[in-house]
Amino acid sequence: MSNVKNILLVGVGGQGIILASKILSNGLINSGYDVKMSEVHGMAQRGGSVTTQIRYGEKVYSPIIGKGQADIIVAFEQMEAERWIDYLKPDGKLVISDYKIPSVPVLIGDVDYPNTILEDLQERSKPTVIKAAKLAKELGNIRTQNIIMLGALTKAIGLENINWNDIIKSMIKDKYADINIKAFTMGKELID
Repeated sequence: MSNVKNILLVGVGGQGIILASKILSNGLINSGYDVKMSEVHGMAQRGGSVTTQIRYGEKVYSPIIGKGQADIIVAFEQMEAERWIDYLKPDGKLVISDYKIPSVPVLIGDVDYPNTILEDLQERSKPTVIKAAKLAKELGNIRTQNIIMLGALTKAIGLENINWNDIIKSMIKDKYADINIKAFTMGKELID
């Protein structure tokens, strides 16, 4: 099963992680891959943790990614990156949005949001940090940060040969398709 790739998307409810995962999965299926996807919503509508695990290859038997097995983790929020870092392979890639969403304990003042997350992660991996929220605002719609991260993911893992524009157009309302295609292209351009 060495041809199977493991992708873990992590973040907080309301960030569009499920939509990004569905676009990714559809693109992979349309390209002939066997794809398995698992999603965990948690308290998604209340800002809780959301994760999706996507495995693709010639033949995939399970959607579950174990610790130390993710080829790439894409974190839509900093604290979630730190929470899931143990799932990354030693040579895996980590793409992180610099965005911070305070959890309930932070909001009520019980704890402070950790200020050293990105530095801590650099000790365990070589993360690519993206200012997705800032870029999405500059693009004109903060809600496109998920598609910016998706674009970065596809380039980071080598999936540029899929016609992502058509997949995005088929899954997003017409009036938002163009801005999301721009966001996707912007995300790809952020990865070397």
